[in-house]
Amino acid sequence: MPEEPAWYGRASLLRYEEAGRLVALFAGAGVRKVRVTGGEPLVRRDLPVLVQILAAIPGIEDLSLTTNGVLLAGLAGELRRAGLRRLNVSLDTLDPARFFRLTRRPLLPSVLRGLEAASEAGFEQIKLNALLLRGANEDEAEALAAFGRERGYEVRFIEFMPLENGGTWELSRVVTGAEVRERLARRWPLRPDPEADPRAPATRFLYEDGRGAVGFINSVTEPFCQACSRLRITSDGRLRVCLYDDRETDLRGPLRAGASDGQILDLVRGALARKGRGGALDILERRQALPLLRTMHQIGG
Repeated sequence: MPEEPAWYGRASLLRYEEAGRLVALFAGAGVRKVRVTGGEPLVRRDLPVLVQILAAIPGIEDLSLTTNGVLLAGLAGELRRAGLRRLNVSLDTLDPARFFRLTRRPLLPSVLRGLEAASEAGFEQIKLNALLLRGANEDEAEALAAFGRERGYEVRFIEFMPLENGGTWELSRVVTGAEVRERLARRWPLRPDPEADPRAPATRFLYEDGRGAVGFINSVTEPFCQACSRLRITSDGRLRVCLYDDRETDLRGPLRAGASDGQILDLVRGALARKGRGGALDILERRQALPLLRTMHQIGG
């Protein structure tokens, strides 16, 4: 993401009540899992209020949040009391100097304090999202896995996704999930998780010694487009049916114009009907990033 992101005006953001209405409509249509993500969701004022709204919606069985962890220490307890059950925290390195080079912020201690606070708050599951870049931090796979094993965090290694990222994406920089899995297995034998969700983006393995699990999101080398069941609503109320598809459906406008529940759901069904085969497959064939209007920090993981 850019060193200083462009901020949306407050009026362009979905209000919490609007987000709650949309999630309630999706729940009525069969959606059972909701993730609050970003950008960075913890910078949104009064975020626990949104969590409380979403947690109270009938039909939502799994409510989680993805964060960079910088502000987590001050919010973990409040988020847990509001009804949040699961957390994903981005952590690409355990080295403070590398953390600064990757993020341009000297804030690794804040992230580690946030993880401690989340554990103390009693979250049922905490996952670490680690993205390895060749030439930057690929040698830390074992250290990150050991960190998770020692503290009860499930580490998920994510392949570097081709969303332009300021022109930094190259296939040669991708550290594949297969490579990481092979390295970890030499130290800690692994076996496939027999109860893993086949629709989940992560391929999950259990440590043979019983010390938890590790996941691999191989979105570049093993795209899971055919099994993808995810929808994304951006902070400004646009629906995306594929991470790699710039076609967006405006839901905020109709919401504020008084559209009925049926009209909103018709817009969603129309967007789903236009969904292609999956952008990751195009990337594999082109072997280069797709030029998208929004990058990952604007879309959400």
